[in-house]
Formats: sequence, C-alpha cells, structure tokens
Amino acid sequence: MLQRYVDSGVVPGLISLLSRGDETRVEVLGRTAYDGPELQRDSLFRIASFTKPIVAAATMVLVDELRLSLDAPVDDVLPELAHPVVLRDPDGPLDDTVPADRPITVRDLLTFRLGLGESDNASLRQREEELELHTFGPPVPRTPLEPGEWMQRLGTLPLQYQPGERWLYSTGSHVLGVLIARVSGQPLEDFLRERIFEPLGMRDTGFTAVDPGRLTTAYIGEDLLDPAAESQWLTPPPFPDASGGLISTVDDFHAFARMLLTGGAGVLSPAAAAEMTTDQLTPKQRAAAAGFLGPETGWGYGVSVSADRYGWAGGLGTLWSTSPVDGTISILLTQRALWTWPEELFAEAVAPAW
Repeated sequence: MLQRYVDSGVVPGLISLLSRGDETRVEVLGRTAYDGPELQRDSLFRIASFTKPIVAAATMVLVDELRLSLDAPVDDVLPELAHPVVLRDPDGPLDDTVPADRPITVRDLLTFRLGLGESDNASLRQREEELELHTFGPPVPRTPLEPGEWMQRLGTLPLQYQPGERWLYSTGSHVLGVLIARVSGQPLEDFLRERIFEPLGMRDTGFTAVDPGRLTTAYIGEDLLDPAAESQWLTPPPFPDASGGLISTVDDFHAFARMLLTGGAGVLSPAAAAEMTTDQLTPKQRAAAAGFLGPETGWGYGVSVSADRYGWAGGLGTLWSTSPVDGTISILLTQRALWTWPEELFAEAVAPAW
C-alpha cells in the first residue's frame, strides 16, 4: 500500500511497523536519501515530537520515586518561573499584566497548560524571536543557548494564560528537559539512557547519532533540510531539545510504545503509564485545542488521546498510534516533513489494517 509513495518519489524511503500481541510486521522500503543507499531496519530517523512522550515518561519516573510531585510548584527547581505574571488580555500588549493566580506545577508542564506555548499573540511571538527562544527550528537549526540561559530568557516573558487555563503546544516539553536534569543531577541524555533507554533496550536512541553511517537525510518536501553527512545530529547539542531533538530506530520506539501499552514494563508504575495515556483536558480546553489536535481529541502527557487510541506525530515525518482496545501499535517513519505529506499518505498511515 505504501510502496507507491516511494516509487513515485513522494518520500525517499519509509519504515512501517504494525504489532499486536506477539506478532510484529515491519516493511522497509526505499533509500536513506533520494541519492542514498537502501534503508535498513536499523536506520536512524529524526523522530522529532516523539521525543515529547519519552521526556514525559522520564518525568513520571521521578514522580514514581517521589522526587517530584505532580501538583507541587516548580519554583524551587525552576526559580526562573517563580512569581509569573500573566497578560491581562491574551491577545494584548506585553506590558499589561496581572500576577498569576497560582504557581506553575509539574502537571502544568506535562499537560502543556503552563500558560506559554505556540502563540497567536504577535507581540509575544516577536519577543520570543528577539530572545532566540524559538531557535529550536523544526528542530533544525539547534538553539545555541545553554539550558540555563534559555530558562533565564524564558522567565522574562509574561504568560499568555493563567497556569492550568489553556492548552498551548510544545514549550512545556522544553522546560521538562531542564527540570529532569536539575532534579536528577544528571545531563538529560544520561538520565534518559539510564532510566528509559537501557532498561527498554533502546540502544540507538539519543540526541546524537550513535552510528553516522545509519543516519537518514531529512527533507522538507523534496528540498534538503539536514543531509546525513553534514547533520547537526553528528555532534552533541548545547541544549538537548526535550521537545523534538531525539533520533531513533523503529524497533527502539516500538519498545517504548510497548512499555506504555503493557503498563510500564518496570520502567514506570502501571498508574504512571495510565496517567500518561489518559486525557487530561477539560471539554473547554479540548474545544480550544481542536484546531491543532483535531476534533474530539485530548492530551495526556506527551501524547494525544482520543476515544480509542493515543499517540503522536513527529514534524520531520513520523506517525505513531496505539489502540489500547485491541493492542495494535502502528509506527511509520519517513524522512519527509509531515506538513508536506500528501493527504492520501496521511489517510493510509493513520488507519493501518492487518
């Protein structure tokens, strides 16, 4: 079904995985680049926003260990976010603010309800650009800022909404990466490796390519974005992007997806895994987020949640869906930016059949 998208050049290659119970089917089609060698099952892809649920799971490891509390303020660990102020009018000028009704909590970060995110306030967007807070690209290019400097600059912004009031995409994951590193006393990638990747056998996942020869090339449409031979993922980043910076393989991410489906697999408690994949939004918040998430779709921790499935997408060309109803996991990895996919590829990718 998907071969024709490779044959016609829509994508240089793709890897499709379907699993249910003990059965897993994998198709590897095409090449690592339009002019590259053939894809292999262990080829490395930029999984972009698949990073978000992984970082959310790492946060829940700390919650399970009582090193974090979901509803406790983050002020003691992230003093840059202490005493926030909020725009009186979400669309208004940045100097017209009121004190926040309450502190920002860990749950606010996990559910993207801290009050900041991808904004439609033009003045706020301009200020973020001036402060280089959006230099994570999509996620190319990387930000040149170290985590501490990035947090200091973020802390100068007013919140667009009161903490807990509105779902706004992405910024919560950036902040969670800093929170995890500070609470654990380890660089983010070290903590992810010790507590998520190694226990699950995800030996190829990280912020830097473990084997440059297996790295694919990334495209926006047919235009080159990040060539494998000169990729930014060949060197460690100044600020590991907890929102979209990981690269991985189809089998590595499948191991993560199975962990959530099977109740934590010893990495998370069953309660934490269930919490992650349960819709946390109110009906009003879901309605406000429908233009981004889609109709009747909510948000857990790093994943979208609907009546019969949860999962998410990576902007650089990846899709993942898990159905807890029948235990089906579907993963599709490509090298073409998601927003340049033809509609028919979306339709076939989100509705896999056995």
